[in-house]
Amino acid sequence: MLFNSFHFLLFFPIVAGLYFIMPYKYRWLWLLLASCFFYMFFKAVYILILFFTILIDYFAGIYIEKAKLPKTKKRLLLLSIVANVLVLGIFKYFNFLNDSVSGILSWAGYSNPVPALAILLPIGLSFHTFQAMSYTIEVYRGNQKAEQKFGIYALYVMFFPQLVAGPIERPQNMLHQFYEKHPFNPYDASEGLKRILIGLFKKVVVADRLAIYVNAVYGNYEHHGSLSLIMATVFFSFQIYCDFSGYSDIAIGTARILGFRLMENFDRPYFAKSISEFWSKWHISLSSWFRDYLYIPMGGNRVSTLKWYRNLFVVFMLSGLWHGANWTFIVWGALHGTYLILEIVFRKLRGPFQKWKFLSMPKLSGLLQVTFTFLLVTLAWIFFRADNIAQALGILKRIFSFEPGFFLGQPNYFFYSILAILSLLCYELRQEFHWQGIAVSDLRFPWRLLTYGALVFAIMLFGVFDGSQFIYFQF
Repeated sequence: MLFNSFHFLLFFPIVAGLYFIMPYKYRWLWLLLASCFFYMFFKAVYILILFFTILIDYFAGIYIEKAKLPKTKKRLLLLSIVANVLVLGIFKYFNFLNDSVSGILSWAGYSNPVPALAILLPIGLSFHTFQAMSYTIEVYRGNQKAEQKFGIYALYVMFFPQLVAGPIERPQNMLHQFYEKHPFNPYDASEGLKRILIGLFKKVVVADRLAIYVNAVYGNYEHHGSLSLIMATVFFSFQIYCDFSGYSDIAIGTARILGFRLMENFDRPYFAKSISEFWSKWHISLSSWFRDYLYIPMGGNRVSTLKWYRNLFVVFMLSGLWHGANWTFIVWGALHGTYLILEIVFRKLRGPFQKWKFLSMPKLSGLLQVTFTFLLVTLAWIFFRADNIAQALGILKRIFSFEPGFFLGQPNYFFYSILAILSLLCYELRQEFHWQGIAVSDLRFPWRLLTYGALVFAIMLFGVFDGSQFIYFQF
């Protein structure tokens, strides 16, 4: 079920209404049933895969906590991780690896006898798999008590606001909330609705409108000049940000109405002054997951310089692979790993340039850093958006060929797209620099009501309601 669909518009008020009128002791069960329905709305049979991993991780957590010997604990954790990775491997990566082997064998003059699997990727598989893995790891580390109630643990994995595209929650933040009483709170409802409106604006007014131009250019890139491809790539930077952060806003707002607090997943990443800062602001739940469960156990930066660089590169390569079973995502991750390594190298060499005049001008220096970081991130998005490596390289070649020609598309769509981006930037600039006096919360009640009414009107008037999925659903 899509957040930007009529079905969800019916589903959520019913779920929330019944949730607040039923006795506390049944609320967890109601949320679990609602989450099952929400997930089964996409493809019902795939809930069996979800329950398979839930069963394994539930019992693994209990037996890890009970185990006396460290070796036994480690084996149980390994069993849980292998089961989760195996599910990911079969449904997400088997055909990718099989196709890669077929390509190598074909080049050598042989054929691959192993056929491709005729299966679809379960929606949001990477998200709830990583959330389940964080649970068993935290139980193993002693940071979380094993959950004894199967239904509560299943709800932790399946909680519908963040089930299919995060944020990827830790058990320390979520499990205790399912035991707490959440009476209806008008303030939480108001703040949740505001967050949902902002998320919907990002999705249907900004992201889905930009997608029209991006799809038109990238789908026929051979016939477009440099300016068209540059514009489409910049548009995609804002499209994917508004698509994914819009989902997170709606998820956080939906949970807030029910009385739950989800972690923030974005913090205005395009105002970052470096790639390292960008990754502290973009998809925070995934970045922190890789940091805590892979980067730090590998040694982090507490090793030799070369091993530190290796750790960064491996983590970002795997982050790219997490996003999709395609070489384009691996290259995208490798680019960001390379960016970070070069950032560290140049930071060490920055000393002799500290006397440069513009570096002593914080505002100008900050603007240049933000611009340069955005250009690097946007360049990498080409590989993320392209269907394959050949297309990505072809787009890069045409961009740097500086061939003339500019595709305007439908003027109205183009104009509204620019206007939507400017609206987003104005909103985030106010947040970034804490401008006072122009926030909606600073207005008197009638004006606040009018402002949110105008936002609803803008969503209805300028939104693109074509039933398009959120980009990160495919991961």
